[in-house]
Amino acid sequence: MKLPVTEHTARPWRIHAHTPDFTVEDVWSFRTPGAGPDDFPRVLAAIAAGASRQSGASGFLFAVRRKLGALLGWDGPEAGLGPRVRSLRERMPEDLTATADPVPGPGSFVPLYELHDECARELANKTVHGVLHLGWVETPDGGHELRMAVLVKPNGRSGRLYMALIAPFRHLIVYPAMTRQWETAWRDRERLPGQHP
Repeated sequence: MKLPVTEHTARPWRIHAHTPDFTVEDVWSFRTPGAGPDDFPRVLAAIAAGASRQSGASGFLFAVRRKLGALLGWDGPEAGLGPRVRSLRERMPEDLTATADPVPGPGSFVPLYELHDECARELANKTVHGVLHLGWVETPDGGHELRMAVLVKPNGRSGRLYMALIAPFRHLIVYPAMTRQWETAWRDRERLPGQHP
């Protein structure tokens, strides 16, 4: 479910101190029934286990994006972290960056940090420098749910145009598909090795 940007900005996440030049594009919530205060790592593990299950319209859009990126040179090594964009890890204290290895994961996101109630990952290409922030939030009924925020620094006018063009696809196709995938991963967590309901 889409949430107001203030649902991210009003919370005391550590990412705020390191992204003052980024814009919060989207904030989304994911239901995790039965989750408790210490279940954030289990949710992340469930999501990681199901990360390759893109299908339908969302899978098609990601395939089209990969093809376009290859054709237009958006995703080459020279356009990413390091050559074009300095990693946010360089802005962060060691106590934060030491919590996660900077090894690219699904979708080329590179971990920045992982704490007991929040984590952040970044990517960069020729269009944007982006951060995916995941937070663990207590709900009014005493349960907990996952919150996702997407923070972006577009690369000039072309980056702003790119973000405007993909906004309807993110909201109408990608995030709803991601919601189904992540919520299903949580419900099916007992099937994962080392996971228990």
